[in-house]
Formats: sequence, structure tokens, C-alpha cells
Amino acid sequence: MNTLKKIGILGGTFDPPHIGHLKLATHFAKLLHLDELLLIPSGQPWQKSDTITSAQVRFSLIKAAAIDLARAFLYLKIPTKIGVDRIEIDHAGPSYAIDTALSLRERYGKDASLIWLMGADSLIGLPSWKSWKDLINQVNIAAASRPHHDLQKELSPEMAQLLKNQGANGLEVLANQAYGHIYIDNKLSIDLSSTELRNHLKTSARTTVASEQIPAHAFEIITNLGLYQ
Repeated sequence: MNTLKKIGILGGTFDPPHIGHLKLATHFAKLLHLDELLLIPSGQPWQKSDTITSAQVRFSLIKAAAIDLARAFLYLKIPTKIGVDRIEIDHAGPSYAIDTALSLRERYGKDASLIWLMGADSLIGLPSWKSWKDLINQVNIAAASRPHHDLQKELSPEMAQLLKNQGANGLEVLANQAYGHIYIDNKLSIDLSSTELRNHLKTSARTTVASEQIPAHAFEIITNLGLYQ
């Protein structure tokens, strides 16, 4: 029996937000029966360069993309509530997941399953995150497979051992455990990155690429501001 409120957390630079982000959000919202989904644009991403688009513009982009996501949820009859949160943008200094997780744990309390959503590439890089072990003691993680990433070969020995120690990674654990569990999903495979997308937007195929890979409301802002040219 599901006893905990389930809060999905999808963070990222969102420079720009793309269809892959929306597919990941939709997949896990439906699969995990999320009560809420928080889209959290980073303020000052510590692993990114200084050339990223301003936080305020990226906040506007993901907020616009959330309109398209809400329409998808409505069409698919997914009752998950969507929120775009400024928690990292309003936080002074670099954006670290552990700080965000601690704040959200304080907000939602101990009796909520906080589920950090990510792709396999982020899971592979998790040991490079600040206080990553403390992060797992605050949230659960749901990671989707990605093309060109073999978790069996690319996970660090420490991460591989952690997955081995936790045993079966069933979905029911995420509904009944507030933190500490990692679930790997192999049903969704998205081969799209914001970096590659920005490069494509600088080519003559800009309009075609945008229509296929960027949510319509977000691209309207991109066009109006003349971004990524």
C-alpha cells in the first residue's frame, strides 16, 4: 500500500529545455504515480561554464515548457501536479543538489518520498557531486537509461557496490521509503542533450530542429529573445 507522498524532482540547467526533459518527466510521473513534480532550474551550476544563459531567462524557458508538459499530462490523464521552483535560482552561490535536497526535505517533512529524477549519465557522474552520499540519505533516485551509456561498465566501483547492497530495485520501494533507494529504469532511452541542441540551433536547420526537439512555448521565447544563434 502506498503510504508516502511522492515528490519528483527534475533539476537541470535547462539551457534550453527540450523534449527529452519532458519525456523523462512524463515517463516517471506516470510510472511512479507522482503526487507532485518539481522542475528546478539551477542558479549557478557548479559543473557548467560561465557561458550559460542567465538564470532568469532559463527560468522563463522551463516555465514555458511546463505549459506543454501540463498539456501532455492532461492528455495522458496523469494527475501529477507540476511546479516550477526557484529554490536554486534564489539561493546565493553555486547550486548543489545536496543543498536543494535538504531544503526540500525541510519543506515536505520526513514522511515524503523525495525522488530525484535523472538520466543514466547523471547517475554515472553522481560520485563527483558534492556530498553525494549525504544526498542519497535525503532522497531516492530514479534514473532512466540513455543510449551510449553502459551502467554495468561505467558505474564507479563504489556506486556499483551500493546498488548491489540495496538488493531488488522495485518500484514499490520508492512509494514506501522516503530516501536511500536507487531505481534504474530501462524502458525509456533518450538520446538528446542541451549542448548538442544549442549547436544545432546555430545551423540552417534551426526551425526544423526546434519544432522536433523544443517545447513550443519555450521556443517562442527563444525566438523573441534571439537566443542560441
